[in-house]
Amino acid sequence: MKLQPEALKQFVSRVFANIGCGGDEADCIGDHLVEANLAGHDSHGVIRTPIYVEWLNAGKVVANQNLDITIDSPTLTVADGNLGFGQWIGKQITAIGIDKCKEQGMSIVALRNAGHLGRIGHYAEMAAVEGLVSLHFVNTSGLGMFVVPSGGLDARLSVNPIAVGFPLPGRSPFILDMAAASAAEGKLKVARNKGVPVPAGWILDSKGQPTTDPNDFYTDPMGAILPFGGHKGYGLGLVAEILAGALTGAGCSQPGKTQLEQGMLSIYVDPQKLQSGDAFAAEIGRYIDFVKTSRPSTPDGKVLIPGDIEEQTRAVRRQGLELDKATWKQLTDAAQACDVPQELIDAAVMSNDD
Repeated sequence: MKLQPEALKQFVSRVFANIGCGGDEADCIGDHLVEANLAGHDSHGVIRTPIYVEWLNAGKVVANQNLDITIDSPTLTVADGNLGFGQWIGKQITAIGIDKCKEQGMSIVALRNAGHLGRIGHYAEMAAVEGLVSLHFVNTSGLGMFVVPSGGLDARLSVNPIAVGFPLPGRSPFILDMAAASAAEGKLKVARNKGVPVPAGWILDSKGQPTTDPNDFYTDPMGAILPFGGHKGYGLGLVAEILAGALTGAGCSQPGKTQLEQGMLSIYVDPQKLQSGDAFAAEIGRYIDFVKTSRPSTPDGKVLIPGDIEEQTRAVRRQGLELDKATWKQLTDAAQACDVPQELIDAAVMSNDD
């Protein structure tokens, strides 16, 4: 199924408007989800729409929420997201971090109790556009506790996304956007919808045995996700859990949670306040160019930096965004249940070749 991205944004935004989100919030969520698909992060794209609708109907996320600021200083903000839609709450807290960093040269923002924040690289991109370096660490307080510790069989960590962004004047920003695990749980949803296996080393079944079938993760009891890189990835996951959970006050993963509550610690730095003129931009540009002179490991290969693949994917998907049939059906079923006009749904479809 090939879809027109801007029409898809309007369609998805209408879903959220029809379930009670204000216009700006609905547009924010629709834009964020489709932009995740355009960047190639289907795990955090429109596949989330039916899940968010279900959560809203169950009272597990709340529409039209604004931040409650509990600590406010020139360089530090601590805020509660009131279980608001994460894309909307995330946009608000990132804007605060950017504004304070521009004034003071650096800022730290700690977010508690937000709904699912979506693609975390989105916030690093927001900062990079403004010329700022940023680091973001995210966890959940327990509902997303899917990851086993290195050497363990029982899940004790969240997937814990980490994003780092650097502005690169004259070119696309450096955006490292990753889970501190072998895979984000959303990638398992995508694989299950497509009916394809996941790579070896991603998941365990409910008995602790390695598997490549994503359905083995969604059993009762559930399977688990492995840390990436063994003990090193596990260590990074623990760091993210502690920074986003314990340090923000959001809480680290624990059993018994029935709704997704995310914490995020973000740090912003203005390189112009650390170095005079364009010294940072010149040095990072020089170094990246040097890195890319490394001989490729395959004849037709190319050395890339974080963010390159997303930009390449956007260039292709802006011409037409592919969705598998199962995800499209879930999306349209949710839209029809939310009284989205059929003509708005049909307007997003470019072809039915798939």
